[in-house]
Amino acid sequence: MRVWRHVERRADSGRWRRLLGPKETLRLLEGSVVHREDFPSLGALLALNKPPGLPVLGRPGDLSLDALLPTLRRRLGLTAELHVVKAPARSQAAMSHREYSGLVLLSSCYHTTKKLQQFFTNARWRGQYPATYRAITVGVPAEVEGEICTGLRWQQQGDRAMVVPVPAPGRRSLARKDVKSTLTRYRVLSTVEGCALLQLQPRTAFPEQLQVHLTLLLCPALGDHKHSSLVGRVLGVPFFLTPETAPTRTQVLDKELLSRLGLSPRQLHHFPLHIHLQELVLPEGPLCAPPPPYFLHTLRCLGLPEH
Repeated sequence: MRVWRHVERRADSGRWRRLLGPKETLRLLEGSVVHREDFPSLGALLALNKPPGLPVLGRPGDLSLDALLPTLRRRLGLTAELHVVKAPARSQAAMSHREYSGLVLLSSCYHTTKKLQQFFTNARWRGQYPATYRAITVGVPAEVEGEICTGLRWQQQGDRAMVVPVPAPGRRSLARKDVKSTLTRYRVLSTVEGCALLQLQPRTAFPEQLQVHLTLLLCPALGDHKHSSLVGRVLGVPFFLTPETAPTRTQVLDKELLSRLGLSPRQLHHFPLHIHLQELVLPEGPLCAPPPPYFLHTLRCLGLPEH
């Protein structure tokens, strides 16, 4: 797995980030603690600002947050094991969300972990939105705010499984859990020349939910190399393509946008996904994590306010 760190571009090299190994990733995680509480009877509660490219879970031998937790715990002076309470778009397919950045909530107490996980579940059942994301999109939604509501399911396409939308799922497919009804609330924070900064609040949790929902708005996330091909353009007008007719590919950006970002077409393949988990609401109040440097760098390049 690749963990990337933003570095300022140089005219001679054109590089704007570099690959990190386990030791550098550990140092990055040590410096990414945005909240820490130590309770004598309940252990520690930590919040990290996870860098992009680091999966929460991974296969044996892979670089992942879970694999680094024992060493990170010792470096932070903790004695008990750490458990993941909440992470960006965490689900049964946590590896597929390695490109998301943002808050990861960790606990060294099993009961605290279960209590907080139940709190997040109950909040969603009550119609609340405990998680708030920021996303930079290619395209501007037609409405300033609204909700994206659709069914989502896994579909095998060739040798890979893809998450695809099901606009009107039947009762039987929902009951069999072949399809899950999903909902995301969105709000446009700022726009400039065909790009937008959005606030996203998912009511449900499904792998790649935010990426697919953004394509349904005809505004794929910047750096989405898996689902952005679902949005085609004819004479500048976007339209939605079916997954069967839109194979996965590196996101295509026009020359003008590439110039604003200071990128060449060859660099696009490694351009990171611009979706960041910025805020989690806990029983005691909200926790916040600033967007990573590459996200802020893109905002400056595009002329979008940081909010």
